[in-house]
Amino acid sequence: MGYDYLALKSLTLRGSVAGFGNQIGVGKESNIYTVGDEEGNPLCLKLHRLGRVCFRNVKEKRDYHGKRHKMSWLYLSRISATREYAYMKALYDRGFPVPRPVVFNRHCVIMELVDGYPLTNVAEVGNVEQLYDDLMNLIVRLGNCGVIHGDFNEFNVMITEEDQRPILIDFPQMVSTPHPNAEMCFDRDVQGVRDLFRKKNGYESEENPKFSDLEREDELDREVLCSGYGFTQEMEKDLHKEYHQEGESKEQLQVATEPACERPTVQLQESALRLVGVFILLQNKDAQRLFGDLLRRAFMICDTNMVMVVGKCNGDGAQAAEKYVASLVGATNDDRPG
Repeated sequence: MGYDYLALKSLTLRGSVAGFGNQIGVGKESNIYTVGDEEGNPLCLKLHRLGRVCFRNVKEKRDYHGKRHKMSWLYLSRISATREYAYMKALYDRGFPVPRPVVFNRHCVIMELVDGYPLTNVAEVGNVEQLYDDLMNLIVRLGNCGVIHGDFNEFNVMITEEDQRPILIDFPQMVSTPHPNAEMCFDRDVQGVRDLFRKKNGYESEENPKFSDLEREDELDREVLCSGYGFTQEMEKDLHKEYHQEGESKEQLQVATEPACERPTVQLQESALRLVGVFILLQNKDAQRLFGDLLRRAFMICDTNMVMVVGKCNGDGAQAAEKYVASLVGATNDDRPG
């Protein structure tokens, strides 16, 4: 409750939450409530509570933490919320049928309140074949952007009341297509939709998507990892362990096997992105100079491509950040080791 209070107080001070409504959902890893903003618009608040019902497996979960004694359920819930918000924003910006993300704080995510019901609660749909095709096309479209939902089922698909459009929800367990378990997750998502329509609607299709048919068209998975929200590959692995999706992607293995002189660049890129995020928020010029010095040191051995990464991934203030970082990189080119 204390962590809930801290998050809600912060959201209230920002003006993101002005009223608290009813609980509309509860799951293994979250509680869902209706809230209202200062203008009276209804929104949805999701409190992540990862690991709360797994008391019987506490010893097992402590074992996988290894030497990270400071890891806690609060930490897992926070990175789960951060990851969900980052994916939801990236998907929404690309026109995917997902709720509009509003803001997140700690383990809380505020998003658009969907006017509809979970597919599991919908007794009949007007066009079964069209809905089936829409869901399968959505799975493929996600895959072509480099991500697999991993839990694509009747509980995580909302059907709008007005026109019966599918809206996809719940994103913390998403995996990248290079992940070792990606094909298994993809096939499970497809089979889940097939089983649902066969049992509920008596509908079966002869043609179904295959993982091998995916064609990478976007870098959504990579964008989320450098989105400026402080979400790192280490956090990604921690969360995958919680969802029993252990394993390193081909890209992560490639980073691990690079020469030692090249690996610090990847680590510094993540650190520099977090510093840029802080820099954008700072208004005090003295504070900006302090963080500017830290940024300059971080970019000493970073690739100049970081300028493009910063400009692409930081949303509001990206142009100012890009211009500032470009000046830093330019100033440090002569200082870099040959």
